[in-house]
Amino acid sequence: MLSLHQLTCFLAAYEHGSLTAAAEELGYAQPSVSEQIRSLEKSLGVPLFRRVGRGVVPTTVADTLRPHAERVLAAVEEAQESVRRVKSFETGTIRFGMFGTARLYAGAGLVADVLTRYPGVRVELIGQNSTDVQEDLRRGRIEAAMIAVPQVDSEGFEITPVARDELVYISRDPARLESPVTAHRLSLASLVMPEATWRSDDSTRRVLRQMLHETGRNPQTRIEVEDVETAVELVGMGYADSVIPKGAALQLLPRLAPGAGWVSLRPRQYDTFAIVHRAGATLSPAARLMIDLATARIQEIADPL
Repeated sequence: MLSLHQLTCFLAAYEHGSLTAAAEELGYAQPSVSEQIRSLEKSLGVPLFRRVGRGVVPTTVADTLRPHAERVLAAVEEAQESVRRVKSFETGTIRFGMFGTARLYAGAGLVADVLTRYPGVRVELIGQNSTDVQEDLRRGRIEAAMIAVPQVDSEGFEITPVARDELVYISRDPARLESPVTAHRLSLASLVMPEATWRSDDSTRRVLRQMLHETGRNPQTRIEVEDVETAVELVGMGYADSVIPKGAALQLLPRLAPGAGWVSLRPRQYDTFAIVHRAGATLSPAARLMIDLATARIQEIADPL
């Protein structure tokens, strides 16, 4: 029966053309390498090398065996690396990118999902905005993330849409919620909008700008803030209206603006959420776990794709 030790000695001798050189590379005694190769030849029933002077020359059988031996040892190394990764994963740090509003869908719940399965890990959810998260991906600070599209630049990345959430108009004035808000009405509205720092790249604003394109106007922001919670609070105080994802509205209005409500846009508009990572990347078990858990979380609230 073939052994990994035999195949290791065989490949070293094949590469160096010398049992002595093979032994030096492996850190074995030369008789040990010779014995392993003799045992392999006995198992196969054929010679693998011809002794020529102080070296060895592979036979045709050895040429045939070599690629198979390489694949076997590579598979063993891959298996060992997988175990090492899992072992490190269970006690290491898991990093995953999430754009800011995503915490309302999958923040604390996502962390709880991870710690329930792996109580020994340390968790980092990174990012305030999809542009911010994409830069972390580009620099290799994180392996994978959930972002809002079309905000992200797709060059060099693999993007997999997983859910979409309707954008809704929120207001404290019941009269403004009697019918869906058209592009014309939206162009005249006085709005408070989150993501002030990333206003030019914010996915929600991109969708609204496209919606208002035919009117020749952009959404009129009266107030700019960073976080959606502050925007919702200001809507509840009656200072302005806003447009936010429906999932955020359902979670935040009862708590921060109980007197406000929401209505759809006409035509309906959506934010799309996607998993993104570098194109062609081999993802670690930790990254795959976070992708699965984050996708499940966000699909509980937004419409699955």
